Amino acid sequence: MRNILKSTSVLLTAGLALGLTACSSSGSGSSGSDANAPLTVIASPTPHAQILDYVQKNLADKAGLKLNVKVVTDYVTPNTAVQDGSADANYFQHVPYLEDFNKKHGTDIVSVETVHLEPLGLYSKKVKKVEELADGATIGIPNDATNEGRALKLLADDKVITLKDGVGTTATPGDVTGNPKHLKWKELDAAQLPRSVADLDAAVINGNYALDSGLKPATDAILLEKAAGNPYANILAVKKGKENDPRVQKLATLLHSAEVKQYIDATFKGSVIPAF
Repeated sequence: MRNILKSTSVLLTAGLALGLTACSSSGSGSSGSDANAPLTVIASPTPHAQILDYVQKNLADKAGLKLNVKVVTDYVTPNTAVQDGSADANYFQHVPYLEDFNKKHGTDIVSVETVHLEPLGLYSKKVKKVEELADGATIGIPNDATNEGRALKLLADDKVITLKDGVGTTATPGDVTGNPKHLKWKELDAAQLPRSVADLDAAVINGNYALDSGLKPATDAILLEKAAGNPYANILAVKKGKENDPRVQKLATLLHSAEVKQYIDATFKGSVIPAF
């Protein structure tokens, strides 16, 4: 995503007011620090907006919180909207992505709480086991820095490839030192991978995009990240200085409630895992 981040962030930020889809009818825009004003949260459709919709319908009123949930499908707009004040908070990303975004864009967005993990998975329409991948198979991987490294680490953890020592989640295809199947890489925007998997031999797809496209990570992935010790839990995030906004704190508490944990477990059946 290195080139996509640079070329789309300005356009997506400018188009925020036109392009956002409201999930609720309670207000719009940022509301400063007014404890009684609606809290505008920008989120990915699945599972983030679904979880927020559950909170809005079942928990928010009792807690005295007004939520205005807006949905986007890219990984740039949520952070630029929080940075410029078009939204109060976002819920779509993990900390490694946030840190990389802040570094590249000069933003100062911070994590408030972790909420859930969406295991990254390898999917294929052509094979049912990773061992069945043909020599020279083409694998789609996300082209943003953190998710690309995460995808390659998934393959390395399962002994499909070997990575240069010490690269960890910053790995790129250039860091692949062992590739017994001579796999080829197709770097695509993460949101495009579910639509492209049929044209590839396999693709590593982020959990939210897999769910949004009808895939079930717990049963459809031929490789799936393990939850234990995973640093990629998705977070509620705000611009630095808004962490103690009482509305943000109310939402963080609700997202960590027993009711939300039960909802995630019952709704996503292992394809989304509570991280609290």
